[in-house]
Amino acid sequence: MKKVLIINASVRNERSHSRKLSKLFADNWTSKYPQDIFTYREVGTEVIPGIDESWIAGAFTKPADRTEADHKALELSDELVDELKEHDIYVIATPMYNWSLPSGLKAYIDQVMRFNKTWKFRSGVPDGDYVGLLENKKIFILSSRGDTGYGAGEKNAHMNFQTTYLEFIFGIMGVKDITLFSLDNEEFGGEIFEKSKRQIFEQISLVE
Repeated sequence: MKKVLIINASVRNERSHSRKLSKLFADNWTSKYPQDIFTYREVGTEVIPGIDESWIAGAFTKPADRTEADHKALELSDELVDELKEHDIYVIATPMYNWSLPSGLKAYIDQVMRFNKTWKFRSGVPDGDYVGLLENKKIFILSSRGDTGYGAGEKNAHMNFQTTYLEFIFGIMGVKDITLFSLDNEEFGGEIFEKSKRQIFEQISLVE
């Protein structure tokens, strides 16, 4: 039995294409693995607070030396990190906003990018040699984008600060098994978008 964490990042509800992707993923996965457990984390329509000075003070204080205020500042962060550690598979469904991430998803990442909890320095001192602490995890990134050509080697690859960032940041935290699906061409609509949907829906339906 696996535990699957679905993170929805769109600020839209019914009109969100990334939410349609995560629902399709969940329906497909459940049909194949009905014993698996799903948890949903909302970072798009619910507020994930940004980190602040009190958060930084607490996060970079040794656990044994933390005050009650430090623990309070890290309360949500600890919850989110524990959630990541408890789950085997992550599914991040996110639109591209201004060639990057929705602000709620970035706030979430800031909350879980925790020194000595989700990553550390190999030598114990800052040396640029990072070790991820999320072990034996798999992530599916389900993106929706208005245009196309953002894949590696494509014409708009240099403008993609969405999926490339997610792959990088979760890689730093130790997640190396990464699968990417992208629904493109939303802004064009019509048959070109319908073709994109048919292709990506078929690809997701084949996930095992």
